[in-house]
Amino acid sequence: MNNAAENTKTKSSDSHNKRKIYKKKKYTIPIIIITTLIALRIYLPYFVKDEVNKVLADLPGYFGKVKDIDISLLRGAYVIEDLYLNKVNAKTEVPFLNFPKTDISIQWKSIFKGKIVSEIIMTNPEIIYVMEDQQTEGKTADSDDWTEALTDLVPIDINNFEIHNGKMAFVELQADPNIDLHFNKLNLTAKNLRNVSSKEHTLPSPIYATATSIGNGMVTLDGNINLIKEIPDMNIEFGLKGADVTALNPFTKHYAGIDFKSGTFELFSEMAIADGYLKGYMKPLVTDSNLISKEDSFLSILWEGFVGFFKFILKNQKTDTLATKIPIEGDLTQIKTGVLPSVLNILENAWIKAFKGVVDDDIEYKDALDAKN
Repeated sequence: MNNAAENTKTKSSDSHNKRKIYKKKKYTIPIIIITTLIALRIYLPYFVKDEVNKVLADLPGYFGKVKDIDISLLRGAYVIEDLYLNKVNAKTEVPFLNFPKTDISIQWKSIFKGKIVSEIIMTNPEIIYVMEDQQTEGKTADSDDWTEALTDLVPIDINNFEIHNGKMAFVELQADPNIDLHFNKLNLTAKNLRNVSSKEHTLPSPIYATATSIGNGMVTLDGNINLIKEIPDMNIEFGLKGADVTALNPFTKHYAGIDFKSGTFELFSEMAIADGYLKGYMKPLVTDSNLISKEDSFLSILWEGFVGFFKFILKNQKTDTLATKIPIEGDLTQIKTGVLPSVLNILENAWIKAFKGVVDDDIEYKDALDAKN
């Protein structure tokens, strides 16, 4: 009897110990997992930041860095803060690329369509091309290097891309006065870049953008593209309306020796690319312009008067518009603008009919495809 009782007691003790071990394991495993996730969450941003900075520091001819990276494991996203990139030995401290906030995340709705893709939202990005910086001597700098490096920062194909309140500018400081051609308040949306939906469409990715130009003009870009091809296909319309032409004076004074006292500048364009062949046009218009100002020197007045004479005989007198339509066509490696057609278009606008301040809507994707073939 004693042996039976002892065996029963031993079994009861063993069962109790097993329950204690089970309870310990029951809580220990989740604690280990949670601790690991917390440690990973704390360490991962530093690891990613170091890796990104290594990539940017190794770019030939460029130097770049990021200030911080924030990671959201639940959202499947990370945010790059204050990405900076500039040319090595740049003469100014103006950054070539300045991206204060770039949010990169998984596009969850595409997962239900069988695709794992990402979306990028950039807030207040700036691309400022300072000619003096880009022409500095030093390591050979190739735009393919930095664009490829930035693309590599996104491990998953990009399907949706947005820019909020961006800026693009071309600056030449050696000109007197300084040249600063820019687009502010740039907002851009490009969707379905990886062709997740609408697979039957030739140009499946809609793109739309608005901005404010130098001279406070209104800029719009609208069209469709196909980025999956090695040389993307596209059909794009561009319009710039109501810009004060005097804002272009630093540029026109430096390169053409003329400046404007008043007037309005507009530019309209259509471009189609099919299988690497481009067909399109650019249509600049200057309305109600006056070249000569009281502050000009005698030689400036003489030159501007000479230019103004030809401007007078080549403009449409009814609408007071000087315009031309520049056709652009050819292989993307050998793009040519038609000089003679441009001159003929000036004469057509002056003596036959005035160009209208709108996109002509006479270039389609099919036009580029037919011209290619």
